[in-house]
Amino acid sequence: MPATPLETAAMSTLGILQRIRARESAGGFRWNICRSRPVAARWFVAASRLGDGWLWGAVIAAVALAGGTAGTSAAIRMLATGFATTLIYKAVKHLVGRPRPCHTHSELDTLLSPLDHWSFPSGHTLHAVCFTLLAVDFEPLLGLVLIPFTLLVMASRVVLGLHWPTDVLAGALGGAATATTALARS
Repeated sequence: MPATPLETAAMSTLGILQRIRARESAGGFRWNICRSRPVAARWFVAASRLGDGWLWGAVIAAVALAGGTAGTSAAIRMLATGFATTLIYKAVKHLVGRPRPCHTHSELDTLLSPLDHWSFPSGHTLHAVCFTLLAVDFEPLLGLVLIPFTLLVMASRVVLGLHWPTDVLAGALGGAATATTALARS
C-alpha cells in the first residue's frame, strides 16, 4: 500500500534531519580546534565563561546606572527577557533531549564542563543575541563591543564541542525573536 502524504512528508523530513546531523557531526570535529591551537582555545573559553552571565550582568547594571530613567527601563526589560528566555530554553532543552556533541563524541576536547546535559538550543547564544539587541537598541555604540563578543560566544559553543551548529542557530533565532517581541511591546 502506498504511503500517505503525511507519511511521505515525515520520511522526507527525517531524511533531511539525518543529513543535517551527519554534516554537523563532521563539521564539529573540524571546528574543535582546542587541541591544536591553545591561544585560540583560551579566547573561546574566556568568551564562553563570560557568556555564562557575567558580562550580561555588568551590561545590565551599567545600562541601569548610566542611563537614567530610560536606562532603568531598558535594564528591567533585559532582566525580564533574561528570566523568560531561561524558562523557555530550559523547557525546550528537556523536551527535545538532544545530547551535546561532547557527550556523543568523547574525542572532542571541550576544556569546559557543560552547565547541563542537553544541547538544543544554545542558551548562551540565545541570551547573547537577545541582550545584545536590547542593549544596542538602548545605546547603539554598545554594538561595537557586544556584536563581536556575541559572535565569539556563538562560535565558542561549537568550537568547544558544547553545541551543534543548529543549536546555535536556534538560540540566535530565539534570542532575536525574544528581543524583537520585547522591543515591540515597549
